[in-house]
Amino acid sequence: MAGSEFTGTSVPGTLTGTLDEGDRADRALAKASGLSRERIKTLIAQGKVAVAGAVVRSASARVGAGAAFAIEVPPPEPLAAEPQAIPLDIVFEDEHLAIVDKPAGMVVHPAAGNRDGTLVNALLHHCRGRLSGINGVVRPGIVHRIDKDTSGLLVVAKTDTAHEGLARQFADHSIDRSYLAVCAGHPNPAAGTVSGRIGRSDANRKKMAVLPPDSQRGKHAVTHYRTVKLLDGCALIECRLETGRTHQVRVHCSSIGHPLLGDPVYGRTPAALRPLLRQIGFARQALHAASLGFDHPVTGERVEFRAELPADMRELIDQTTR
Repeated sequence: MAGSEFTGTSVPGTLTGTLDEGDRADRALAKASGLSRERIKTLIAQGKVAVAGAVVRSASARVGAGAAFAIEVPPPEPLAAEPQAIPLDIVFEDEHLAIVDKPAGMVVHPAAGNRDGTLVNALLHHCRGRLSGINGVVRPGIVHRIDKDTSGLLVVAKTDTAHEGLARQFADHSIDRSYLAVCAGHPNPAAGTVSGRIGRSDANRKKMAVLPPDSQRGKHAVTHYRTVKLLDGCALIECRLETGRTHQVRVHCSSIGHPLLGDPVYGRTPAALRPLLRQIGFARQALHAASLGFDHPVTGERVEFRAELPADMRELIDQTTR
């Protein structure tokens, strides 16, 4: 996060730094610390957040740019989720972090309706409890996430130091991420950039949307895309994320008239392709987190990882190849 100065964990369990910009306390602190806004709100309610030497009493309180902050992150509570011996495709692992190639259909962390069978359940077994606790009781080790029905790469923090370092890179957008997707139609131009604030849709609060240019809601989002291969009625595209917002690729592709095939929320698959998707049993958004690159949060070494397309997307591409 540009402008923030982290001093690490000089006091065990305490995150310190300076705020990048003036804003609501929860927004400014989430951006500066890498913690989620909901986590910040919880810690404010518990009296564990101070800005400019004063305890923050309200998530909506205004805070100023350049103010010093201190966030006391309590030890994680015992996790209700149980370790489960679920197979994981581990692309890389050391004592600080792990890179997982998540299959489509796997939820990242427990929530209502998905208390087990999640990536967290699998990680608790695989890592035998050695996961970062910064994100609280239900999300140990989880620095970022991808949708249940999106496949591909996730980085998992095994220590708080690794979590803090990775969170800083996600916040300042220095992590390289690319997705491969199959979208409806043929984008014109074949390559370009989609930008605009993404926030909750006014028409449907369960969906995200590109908001009007004058909107004060949402978060700035930028996706760079290029056409990799023209297919029959669709195209294989690569999307590189400059930011990482909820459903960003899905929302941006839909906003330019090229929703992802199989996406049940942000667009309808062209009628001509629906029989094919039923025939091959393709029932998810055609989206795969294909590459991930960042500075190792402990060694400082630049690391790059790739995950090959899963079998269902390969079959979809094969069946639509001209």
